[in-house]
Amino acid sequence: MVIKRALISVSDKSGILDFALKLHEMGVEIIATEGTAELLKKSVPVTPVSSITKFPEMLDGRVKTLHPLIHAAILAKRVPEHLSQLEKLGVAPIDMVVVNLYPFKKTIKESDNLERALENIDIGGITLIRSAAKNYKDVVVVVNPSRYAEIIEELEEGGDISTETRQILAIEAFLHTAEYDDTISSFLQKKFIPEEFPKNLCLRYHKIQDLSYGENPHQKAAFYREPEVLESCVANALQLHGKPLSFNNVYDANAAFELVKEFEEPAVAIIKHTNPCGAATGKTISEAYKKAYETDKVSAYGGIVGLNREVDRETAEQIASTFIEVVIAPGFSDEALKILKQKKNLRLLKTPPVTEPLLGWDMKKVVGGLLVETMDVGKIDPNQFRVVSRRKPSEREWKAALFGWTLVKYVKSNAIVLVTEDMTVGIGAGQMSRVDSAKIAIEKAGERARGAVMCSDGFIPFRDTVDEAAKVGVTAIIQPGGSVRDKEVTEAADEHNMVMIHTGIRHFRH
Repeated sequence: MVIKRALISVSDKSGILDFALKLHEMGVEIIATEGTAELLKKSVPVTPVSSITKFPEMLDGRVKTLHPLIHAAILAKRVPEHLSQLEKLGVAPIDMVVVNLYPFKKTIKESDNLERALENIDIGGITLIRSAAKNYKDVVVVVNPSRYAEIIEELEEGGDISTETRQILAIEAFLHTAEYDDTISSFLQKKFIPEEFPKNLCLRYHKIQDLSYGENPHQKAAFYREPEVLESCVANALQLHGKPLSFNNVYDANAAFELVKEFEEPAVAIIKHTNPCGAATGKTISEAYKKAYETDKVSAYGGIVGLNREVDRETAEQIASTFIEVVIAPGFSDEALKILKQKKNLRLLKTPPVTEPLLGWDMKKVVGGLLVETMDVGKIDPNQFRVVSRRKPSEREWKAALFGWTLVKYVKSNAIVLVTEDMTVGIGAGQMSRVDSAKIAIEKAGERARGAVMCSDGFIPFRDTVDEAAKVGVTAIIQPGGSVRDKEVTEAADEHNMVMIHTGIRHFRH
C-alpha cells in the first residue's frame, strides 16, 4: 500500500522538516495543523486541516482535528464499503499520522501550576494516535521522532511500510498514550487526593536488556528501568566490559552500590547473595577496598564489588588479584580499565556521579499482588539514640556504632554485624534466630571480635546474644530496643561492663 497522504501535528518539531521534505519528494501530500503548517509551509506544500474540516481551529487551539472527516479518513479500512463512504463525503484516506503530544511531563516538571498543566493535556493528538494505531494495517502511526530516518529508509527501499513495522509502531503508539495518560492521572491524583499510596497504581518501565538468565539458569530474565531515573544507580549504569549480566548480577550490584552511597567518605562493599561479606570506609578507595576484603576473604571470592569513588590503578590491581564477578563504580581510570579488562569475563559497570539515595517507594512482588513501602533511607540522627547501659560509649565505640548502624540495614534479617570504626569484622545474616546470627558473625570475626561493636537490625529479645558477645570481647551493642526483656538484656550488658545503645528504630531487610 503506497503512502499518499500524511497528517502531521507535532509539539516536538525536531527533525520534522527534513522528514516532511522526504515525504514530499516521494509524492506524499502533507496535511498539517496550524502550528506545524507554519513551520513546514516555507519549504513544503501543506494542506491545512481546516481546509478539510471547513472549520478554523477553535477555543485557543483546543479544537483542531476533532472532526468526523479527519477521523473517517484515518479509521476507514481500505475496503470498498468504507472507501465508497469516504468518496461520498469528498474525503481521501489518510495513510500516515505523525503526532507527538503536548509536553505535559515537561510542564509539570517546571511548575506544578494546575491551570498550566490542564492546558498542556493533549486531546486531539491523543485521539489521532489512537485512531491511527487502531487502523495500523492501513495507516502508519509515528509518535517518536527517532523513527523518522528508518521510516524514510524503508519507504525508499520498498515503497511502503511493512506489516511488521506497522505493528511495532502501533504498539509504540499505544504505549505512548498509556504513559501519557498515567502521567496526567498521577499528577491529578496528587493534586486532588493527596495520599501516600494511591488507590490505583500504574507502573511504567522500559526494558534495558534481556539478561543471560534468571536466578537459576533454567529461568529467563530481563532488566527494566523507570522512564526517568533521577539518581545514580545500577539501572542507569553503563556496562564497559565483560560477559552479559545475569539476574543475580544486577540484584547484587544494586545492593553493593546502594550501600556505598550511604557514605560520604570513600567506601567499598563486597556483596554475596545480596548480603555484604565485607564493607569499609577509608582515606582512599584503595584502603577501603583492602579493609572490606579483609573481613571475609573466602566469601569475597566470586563476589560483587561496589565503590563510591572512581576505581584507580591500585584498587584495580587489588580487585584483579582475586575472582570477582562484577564491579560497579562511578568511574574507572584508564589504568584501572586496562588492568581489569584483562579479565575477559569481569563485568564493569559505570554509573553516573554518586547521588544521595532519594525518597521513594520500594516494591516487592508476591503472587497476585505487590507490596509497596517507602524506602528505608535517610541520614542517621544520633540525637534520637539512647545509651541505656551504666557505662557510656567511648569516642571509638560511638563512631563504630554509627558506622555499623548505617550498614546493618543492608544485611538480611536477622542481621548481626561486628564492626570497628570504619570496617566490618564479622557478619551474620538471614538466620531465623538472632543468637545464631550473632554466633556466625562472631565466628567470622575470630580474634577481631575483641573490642568490636555489635550491631543488631532488630531488638535483642534475650540476654543470650549479649552473653555470646561478651565471651569474645565485644565492648558495645547498638540495637533498636523495644523488647519486653529490654531490662534483662541491659542488665546483662551492665554485668559485662558493655555499652548498650537503643536507636528506637529497626532495619529489617527481607
